[in-house]
Amino acid sequence: MDAIRIRGGRQLDGRIRISGAKNAALPILCATLLSDGESLLRNVPKLRDIETTSALLRFLGRGVEAAPPEVRVAAGSDVRPEAPYELVKQMRASVMVLGPLLARFGRAKVSLPGGCQIGARPVDQHLKGLEALGAKIELSRGYIIAECKRLRGAEVVFDIPTVTGTENLMMAAALAKGRTTLVNCAREPEVEELGRVLNKMGATVDGAGTDVIHIEGREALEPFDHAIVSDRIEAGTYMVAAAAAGGDVFLDGAPLEDLDAVVAKLRSAGVEVGREGNAVRVRRPVDRPLRPLEITTAPHPGFPTDMQAQMMVLTCLAGGTSRIVETIFENRFMHVPELRRMGAHIDVDTHTAHVHGGLPLSGAKVMATDLRASASLVIAGLVTADGETDVLRVYHLDRGYERMEEKLAAVGADTVRIKGESG
Repeated sequence: MDAIRIRGGRQLDGRIRISGAKNAALPILCATLLSDGESLLRNVPKLRDIETTSALLRFLGRGVEAAPPEVRVAAGSDVRPEAPYELVKQMRASVMVLGPLLARFGRAKVSLPGGCQIGARPVDQHLKGLEALGAKIELSRGYIIAECKRLRGAEVVFDIPTVTGTENLMMAAALAKGRTTLVNCAREPEVEELGRVLNKMGATVDGAGTDVIHIEGREALEPFDHAIVSDRIEAGTYMVAAAAAGGDVFLDGAPLEDLDAVVAKLRSAGVEVGREGNAVRVRRPVDRPLRPLEITTAPHPGFPTDMQAQMMVLTCLAGGTSRIVETIFENRFMHVPELRRMGAHIDVDTHTAHVHGGLPLSGAKVMATDLRASASLVIAGLVTADGETDVLRVYHLDRGYERMEEKLAAVGADTVRIKGESG
């Protein structure tokens, strides 16, 4: 397994291009199952999760040419509406083939999902919604088995906002008979992006990006050509990296309008963030001290849980005590023991982390446990006062960040990938 080696203490200066959004590309790839013909996705990042989804679509019978930044998906000769454990276990988002397969082919057999181990994240809201649309659902030997001659429009009220649940139901409803209303929806920009694509395909989707979405289903949908939006979490991660290491970094294509909560916290910490043309500029002189923060994660437009680990590194550098409350996932402080290995002083009480900042971090071998934890450890490595940091098991990182070590090296970081590092 690969590792990333970082020698800290260098400030960052230069430009980083933000890649297409993984969390937008994955449901849109699944949406290609709703039509025949060839669909073209552009601005697609080269990531393990994209490769996994492409492999899953091929297994289902689609023709996929994946050469990021473009992915072409065409109809295949046979349809096999079954997503096996061997593929679904690699990535939780694979469950989003359930809605399109059921709506298009009247049946689906999809393994219960896997992915990062940061909490249970059950799919009960997906199943409840599909049952409301008329599906008969059975759980058997680790698989979801769903059947219905044709889904019909209905009102579905989510118990809690769920991004993948909202997206799965949107895709299913796009081929359902009649009007579907989804209430208490996730409001993330990636949900809004899927709505744009479904409208391109011929469905009528109104309200995507708000908590109530209306979908008028169609008998059939058309293929599409679509450029994926930029990745707000990748942009936020590099914002924090620039703030932590110090320097002056321009992030080309960063979607500043989708990062209000992150930008507000960075500014509170003493970091300059602003729009300059098509880029976002992040600036912090290395001699400017950082201020402690109070952060509580929340569904969009609140502070994203996917930025919690990265921001925790920044609070390790700030004088005083910061408090971070995680409200989304019950097991998303797995990076804390690794940060402690580097010298961080962090106390965790259930869902709250108290970060006593201002102590220098030192290089160490650390273990990545999930996607965003991996990014936080790389950022921690950038600011170490001495020694090298080896971040092991970066296959987690490769699920969601395109060539992170190269992008950081291009703005002055001493980062390199070590092939086949054990751990």
